[in-house]
Amino acid sequence: MMAGFSGPRIRRTALLLAGAMLAGTAMAQGAPDADQTPGKKLDVPQNVTIFGKTDPNVYKPTAIVNGEIITSTDVDQRLALVLLANQGRATAEETDRLRLQVLRNLIDETLQIQEAKAAEVAVASEEVDQRYTMVAQNFRRTPKEMSEYLRTQGSSDRSIKRQIEGELAWQRVLGRKITPFVNVAQEEVQSIIDRLNASKGTKEYRIGEIYLSGTPETMQETLQNAQRIMEQLQKGGSFAAYARQFSEASTAAVGGDLGWIRAGQLPAQLAEAAQTMQVGQLAGPIPVPGGISILVMIDERQVLTADPRDAVLSLKQLAITFPKGMTQAQASPLVARFAEETRKITGCGGAKAVADKVGAEIVDNDQVRVRDLPPQLQDILLKLQVGQTTQPFGSLEDGVRALVLCGRDDPESANGPSFDAIMAQLEDERVNRRARRYLRDLRRDAVIEYQ
Repeated sequence: MMAGFSGPRIRRTALLLAGAMLAGTAMAQGAPDADQTPGKKLDVPQNVTIFGKTDPNVYKPTAIVNGEIITSTDVDQRLALVLLANQGRATAEETDRLRLQVLRNLIDETLQIQEAKAAEVAVASEEVDQRYTMVAQNFRRTPKEMSEYLRTQGSSDRSIKRQIEGELAWQRVLGRKITPFVNVAQEEVQSIIDRLNASKGTKEYRIGEIYLSGTPETMQETLQNAQRIMEQLQKGGSFAAYARQFSEASTAAVGGDLGWIRAGQLPAQLAEAAQTMQVGQLAGPIPVPGGISILVMIDERQVLTADPRDAVLSLKQLAITFPKGMTQAQASPLVARFAEETRKITGCGGAKAVADKVGAEIVDNDQVRVRDLPPQLQDILLKLQVGQTTQPFGSLEDGVRALVLCGRDDPESANGPSFDAIMAQLEDERVNRRARRYLRDLRRDAVIEYQ
């Protein structure tokens, strides 16, 4: 399956939890590798007797990977990031399962970093620090403040920096050993452009995916893991955070985002699910060739057709905040007065006077896409005329806001993906296949001791 062409590329480094915890494009891994040689099936009898009491699937929380130690602290600090993204909603049993998965992820990460060192691929500490600073900025913190915050949550800046290093190192190894040997013919790209033009007006979807691989022998365990992840997502867990930690697709680095994709580009099982999903809805676990997928519908639109939600708005925001400890009853008269005064705004020129009158902060933004706003506000703003104001919205904790529509640039037409974008996506698809095989080989050859 090929992902949408507007999504990020495999060679682009993502930042751990940066977007996922502030809110919530490669293949969906639907097909096995084309040049993979089938191996012999295991000769396992139907009725077996287990000798001894040790459960081989229950590992202790540390490991030595080719002589490099993964400590219990490493596991606990990375686990804390997952639990933080999940707002702490995990039972003791689920936490134990997550700990085992985190250990597996750390083993893969260690193998990737080791392979980079063996290939003499370097990642400078200054570059890791720069990426970490960007993570902190996404949380509106300085790096020092971010490090202190992580410590209060049972994690550390070292854990995030380690993951950043692993992502950068692995991408550079792929860039040296795989990417230069992947070729896409111009005829293939043109064929896709022709199909897109023929599909104008049909629906396409922006989908997030968590993909877990499995063999016939391990598929039942893979399904159980997917079911546990689905349960946590249904309880409010961050899809992007779970994708970063557990998905085995290259899109894990971007929170599982496949980009824009049409149903015909998906495996049949995923296409069927996508066509029945609403924006924000989860689906899964869904068996696909080679594993299990969990989907979330991020957005939908029509192929090569202008969408009103692609309009760019010029907005003024008026906002009032409440002192800590103020009750709902105490805040209600202030909200009522704010609502009454903002209703009197008849144009953006009068917004400042109203803001001064009610003690509101006013902020301008001239480049707001309707699509990027919460769904509830999208419908409201699309119905407003220039100069009109939304009704107040917000909460006691976050404050109350109103938006004044100062201008709107409607989309004239919808542009399809460029030739270069399609070429890049096809290359990424093939790099992704080979990268999965590469990591499987590293696991197979590794000496791993569980402590």
